[in-house]
Amino acid sequence: MMFLLYNILIKMDNFSTAYTYDDVALVPQYNNVPSRTIPSLSSWITRKTKIDVPIIPANMDTVIGDEMADALLKYGSVPIFHRFTEEDKRMEWAHKYGDRCYMSCGLNDLDFTLKILKETPVRGVCIDVAHAHSSTMKNYMEEIRKHIGDSKEIIAGNVCTPIAYHDLVTWGADAVKCGIGPGACCSTRMVTGFGIPQFTAVYECGKVAEKLRTPLIADGGIKHSRDIVLALAAGASTVMAGSMFSNTYESAAPKETRDGIVYSKYRGQASKDFQEDFYGEVKKDTVAEGVAFEKICNRSVIELLDEMTGGLRSGLTYGGAKDIKELQRKAEFRATTASYMTESKPRPNT
Repeated sequence: MMFLLYNILIKMDNFSTAYTYDDVALVPQYNNVPSRTIPSLSSWITRKTKIDVPIIPANMDTVIGDEMADALLKYGSVPIFHRFTEEDKRMEWAHKYGDRCYMSCGLNDLDFTLKILKETPVRGVCIDVAHAHSSTMKNYMEEIRKHIGDSKEIIAGNVCTPIAYHDLVTWGADAVKCGIGPGACCSTRMVTGFGIPQFTAVYECGKVAEKLRTPLIADGGIKHSRDIVLALAAGASTVMAGSMFSNTYESAAPKETRDGIVYSKYRGQASKDFQEDFYGEVKKDTVAEGVAFEKICNRSVIELLDEMTGGLRSGLTYGGAKDIKELQRKAEFRATTASYMTESKPRPNT
């Protein structure tokens, strides 16, 4: 008994610290980039596909739809469509956008997933699972590869540990989504106690991604352009964001105008609001792991992307980098105290 207690105490003493984006800062590097317009923002979304800007809207029902997809493609990104709609609508998206899009799927619709991959010109699928490091995911991915080989791409997620990232790549992923619990409308960590702070999750998975050369998509926790810079510097090839895209005019979110102000709904796919809407009820023996809330809808997706890419270009110059790979090679991080974010924000009343 004493030996067991000693081992437990040793493990507790060896806890490692994990960080959110708000807990870290990048150290400025020597800069030989003469203009912020020079750095390239292109990056790999998968092992086979490169995009012009490394920012993707979340594959959520209140985010991605036709209008958002059209704007993204013009800007140089790509849509990953959500799976929470009728099969006919998903087939319509697949044929309309073809080789320029990815279609999300779950673990209970293998036949339809194979139909999408074999009968439409989509670039690939995104296997969208809350906790992807599982035997069910392994079997599902292997079954898809058995039918389609390497003819189409597989994005798989979500995970938040290096071993999970490694396993998904081994099972056949062309890109892996990293993030469990950091999203603005996600309550998984509060409900279950599980999840790694997002900066650390991306940083640790990024170290493995560097060796396996399979792109990492940092999914969730993005509030400002600084978070995009940090995620990419930590090892992500692209970032996925939901909340900031949901309050654009082109989002798929339901919108309502009150007193001259346009409001949009943003909700997690495991929220009570979504489950009752899509399934008719919260699934038996489960609880909701997300929430729904309103946001003020006040800008276009182009305005948002201009702001985010502008911040990213500035970040690259502070990192002395002409592209994202150079940013990652030169990145030097510092852990900060809670006062850092207070000091970092404008303070007009002080």
